[in-house]
Amino acid sequence: MTLTLSTLENTTGARRPRKRVGRGEGSGSGKTCGRGQKGQMSRSGHKRKPGFEGGQMRLIRRIPKRGFTSFHKKTLIPVNISMLDRYEDGATVDLESLKGVGLVRAMSVGIKILGDGELKKKLTVKAMAFSASAKAKIEAAGGTCEVVQA
Repeated sequence: MTLTLSTLENTTGARRPRKRVGRGEGSGSGKTCGRGQKGQMSRSGHKRKPGFEGGQMRLIRRIPKRGFTSFHKKTLIPVNISMLDRYEDGATVDLESLKGVGLVRAMSVGIKILGDGELKKKLTVKAMAFSASAKAKIEAAGGTCEVVQA
């Protein structure tokens, strides 16, 4: 059988008719309409608020809070040495050039060079931080490491 628009059908049980409440006792959803007898959830106008626990102190307010998050924190984006091997020999690698290539997002504050991988090209790398292994590999390839502030 070929599948055309005129032969399309739903799988059995895939679509159910909506539940019509308040249509008499014989329907199975009459009188209280599936809300139960009394209480907060049976009344109209009740909304389930996220985190609401029926009047009990909410979990987010029960657990202890420690420390704070600084608004001035500068998060450094990790960049491995293996990613820098795509540049030409003698090129300067900095935050702007990494953004241009697409290795780092446009809103990044700074980068830290990590030593995962191999580097075969002589590069001048400008970053906010270097790992010890990354610095050793860049200098072993004949390149230079410059620490810059954001």
